[in-house]
Amino acid sequence: MTSRSPSTDRRDGAADVAIVGAGAAGLHVALEAAEAGGRVVVISRKPLNETASFHAQGGLAAAVAADDSPSRHAEDTFNAGRGICCPAAVEVLVAEAPAAVEALMRRGVRFDLGADGELALGLEGGHSARRIVHAGGAETGRALTSRLAALVAEHELIEVREGASALALWSDGERCHGVVTDEGPVAAAATVLATGGGAALWERTTNPRGAIGAGAVLAAAAGAELADLELCQFHPTALALPGTGFDGKLITEAVRGEGALLVGADGRRFTDELAPRDQVTAAILDRIAADGAGAVGLDLRPVPLERFPAIAALLSAAGIEPAAGPVPIAPAAHYLIGGVRTDLDGRSTLAGLLAVGEASCTGLHGANRLASNSLSECFVFGTRAAAAALGAAAADPAPPDPDPDPRFPAPTEETRHSVWTLAGPVRDPERLERLRADPYPLARLIAASALAREESRGVHRRSDRPLIDPALDLRHTVVGVGGEVRIDRWPPVGAAARV
Repeated sequence: MTSRSPSTDRRDGAADVAIVGAGAAGLHVALEAAEAGGRVVVISRKPLNETASFHAQGGLAAAVAADDSPSRHAEDTFNAGRGICCPAAVEVLVAEAPAAVEALMRRGVRFDLGADGELALGLEGGHSARRIVHAGGAETGRALTSRLAALVAEHELIEVREGASALALWSDGERCHGVVTDEGPVAAAATVLATGGGAALWERTTNPRGAIGAGAVLAAAAGAELADLELCQFHPTALALPGTGFDGKLITEAVRGEGALLVGADGRRFTDELAPRDQVTAAILDRIAADGAGAVGLDLRPVPLERFPAIAALLSAAGIEPAAGPVPIAPAAHYLIGGVRTDLDGRSTLAGLLAVGEASCTGLHGANRLASNSLSECFVFGTRAAAAALGAAAADPAPPDPDPDPRFPAPTEETRHSVWTLAGPVRDPERLERLRADPYPLARLIAASALAREESRGVHRRSDRPLIDPALDLRHTVVGVGGEVRIDRWPPVGAAARV
C-alpha cells in the first residue's frame, strides 16, 4: 500500500478510518491503514485478547506448497461452494493468499514449521492438497491475534477504545459518517465493520455468545444491503455434552486431516471425514437420526494429540479420555456465510461504509465455506479494504447530528432457541414463517432469506425442497434497504458503492 501523510481535509477530531471490531480482520485493517499514514480508531467491546478470532482453531488456506497451485485451490473452493461462489472473489482469494501468509510472517507471526524448516501444512475437508498454515497446532487464532494486537497497541496512529460498544452507525441514509458508541460518536471518513459473524444466534454454537451478527444489524439500520443470510455453516464436529459448559465446543477439522474417524452407534465408520463440511454435516445428521441417538462418535485414537495441545486440554477439562473410545460430537452453528454485501475491496452499498471478515459477504464462500478460507479472507480482503478506506472521498464537513439515543437490540435466549429450532440444519416453510415474528431483526431476515431460497444447496437444507435448483446457480439472496428480499445474479457492488 502506498504511504501518505495523514489527511488534513477531515473535520476536527475525525479519523481517517474507524474500525468496529478487533478480531483478526479489524486488527489487520488497522495496521494496513496506519502504516500507510491513516489515523485509525478501533472500537473493541472486549479486550483485544478476548475476540472470537483469538479462539480460532483453524488456519489459513494458501497454495504455498510445491505440488499445489492457486488454480487447484480455486477448484476446491468452487466445488465446496456448490455453484454460487462469486468467481472474481475466488480468484482474488487464491491469488493473494500466499502473499498474505508471507506478510504475516514479516509481521512476526510464527507459524508451525516441519523438520525441514518449511511451513507445516495441514489437510482439511474439501481440500485436495495440504495447504492449511497453522500456529501452535489448533491455536492459530491466539498466535495471530496476539501478535497483531501487540503491533496495534504500539502504533502511534492507532487509538484503541477497549470496552466501547457500537450502538449505531452515524448515517443519514446516503453516507456513513462514523459510528455512535456508548462513549460518544466517532467521526470518520470511512467506517469498517469487522464485527465477526452471527453463529451465536443459534442456541447450539461453537461461537462466543457475542457473535450475534451485530455488523449486519448496524449496516441494515444505516441503509446498507445484506446478502446470503440463510447460509450458516454448521460445523460437523462440536462436542455433544448437553447440560454442560462444554456442549458445542469445537473439535477442529484438522484432527480429521490427521486420521480421526467418524463412527456411528455400531462403531463403524459411515462417511468420508474429509468431504466438504456441508456433506459431512448431512451425513452426521442422517446417522444420528438412523441411530436414534443424540450424537455420533469421533475416534481420535489414530491422531497424535500431542500435536493438538488445545484439543487435549479441552477434552481433559470435559472429563473425556479420548484413548478410551470415540468422543461424542454433533453439528453446531459455526460460521454465518451471509453478512454485509460488499465488493472485492470491502465497500458496502452505503457510501463511507465497508465490511471485512465474517461480517462481510463478497460471495466468496458460495453455499458452503471451504475450511480455513475464512482467515485467509480476513487478510486478503482486509488489505484491499484498508486501501479503499484511505481512498474515501472527504465527508461532508457538517454531517447531520447522530441520533442522540440509538438503540441496538440484543437477542434474547428465546431468540437463540427459536433460531436453532426454526432455522437449524434442516428447515421447512412452516417453521421459517414462525421465525419471521421474532423480535431480533437479524433472526427475521434469516428466516425471510431462507424462505426465498426454495432449494437445498450447501449448508441450506429445505425438507420441502430437497434438491438443488439449477435456475439458482450463481444466484444470491439480497436484503434491500427496506428489508425486502430478492434473488439476484451476483453483480459487482463497486459501481453502486461510493466510498
